[in-house]
Amino acid sequence: MPAGFSCAGRRSDESFARAQRVFPDGTSRVTIERDPTPLYIERGMGSYLADVDGRRFLDLNCNFTTLIHGHAFGPVVEALTHQLQRGSCFANPTESEIELAELLCSRIPHVDRVRFVNTGTEAVLFAIKAARVFTGRSKIAKLEGAYHGAYDWVEVSQAAAPDNWGEAIQPKSTAFYRGMPASVPEEVVVLRFNDVEGAHRLLSSNAHNLAAVVLDPMPSRGGLVAAKPDFMATVQEVTRNNGILVIADEVLNLRQSFQGASARYGLVPDVITMGKIIGGGLPIGAIGGREDVMKVFDASAGRPLLPQGGTFSANPLSMTAGLTAMRYLDHAAFAHLERLGDIVRDGIGRAISSRGAPLCVTGAASLFRIHPRAEIPNDYREVYPTPAGATLMKELTRFFAENGIILPCGAAASISTPMTGAEAGLIVDVFAGFLESRQDMLDTIAFRK
Repeated sequence: MPAGFSCAGRRSDESFARAQRVFPDGTSRVTIERDPTPLYIERGMGSYLADVDGRRFLDLNCNFTTLIHGHAFGPVVEALTHQLQRGSCFANPTESEIELAELLCSRIPHVDRVRFVNTGTEAVLFAIKAARVFTGRSKIAKLEGAYHGAYDWVEVSQAAAPDNWGEAIQPKSTAFYRGMPASVPEEVVVLRFNDVEGAHRLLSSNAHNLAAVVLDPMPSRGGLVAAKPDFMATVQEVTRNNGILVIADEVLNLRQSFQGASARYGLVPDVITMGKIIGGGLPIGAIGGREDVMKVFDASAGRPLLPQGGTFSANPLSMTAGLTAMRYLDHAAFAHLERLGDIVRDGIGRAISSRGAPLCVTGAASLFRIHPRAEIPNDYREVYPTPAGATLMKELTRFFAENGIILPCGAAASISTPMTGAEAGLIVDVFAGFLESRQDMLDTIAFRK
């Protein structure tokens, strides 16, 4: 790619120059992709975005998998307009929070009670606190490389690398940022995803101190591959036998089915964290779970065992948007998403096979991820890219942008309900075009592998 290349247009370049005068690196989120300039967006409509330079893109990011109905979903816009005319937030509760909680409790297995917060990070944070209160223990276990938000304990080993992740049979607990208290990694047991023997050994040997295992049934940063049934069974057996809670982080993966990811893959959690799609495009998080565990939040008799509040928790805008969006996520909507996801994954897989390219595709339901490796990965270590692989993925993202599609780089891509077979076919065609145009680079990747 020529020096000075940018997928961004003139107005995005100008906006970024302004932003660099007020933000530390020109953005307010480390997750913003830039190459080297971010695309600044003017509006979204259905499954498409329009940037400030007037260019149209099919959106496979969907605000990090949040917008399952795409942008400016009519029923949500109408419901929010009505609610805004009545007020945006109150110190008192509203009936809309009861209705959204009723929907979640009736739909998601093992959710007896719910508490609303503002983000997925908050949901995971309070779920872990609840587990500590309930068990009287302090340690947690988590998967190496898995993302669970910006809470110190779940950030441990989130960005582990070959030079610090330790032996395969005994992963090290690595600090996520400079200055992380040394005590934090000491309180986290790190498991390799789908390592049955390792999970049994590490959980059993630390059982007396473990409050919970935080488990994503299909961790996006871990490869977007499903947990193997024997891995899931082992985790459940050891936790059940030792009074350790299982926290299923479904902030991203609740979109896997009408009842969520745990139901799809046979996990029986004690607590589930939710977010993203349940907010209809507005900030939200939720902790749900067994009635006895959730009782730690009970303030009916005075100060609860675990106080939890928040100025904007359960605000009527998020509750209204979330309730409307979830009501439209019926069985037919999930069948539509599954069908499109299968078309995209199968089409990409066929294109890879026909050219013998050193790539693979993973995912399920409305999610997919492309990897610069020939074999399906089992865990984060196998997903970790070589320099050549990282370069290839950057080129893939650029090629998609040049062809009018926003494809997340090295992360889960998501399909939304406004998409049709035409968009699914476009994704496959653009990917096939990339393979054809980058054969020399693919040969280099294969050689380096």
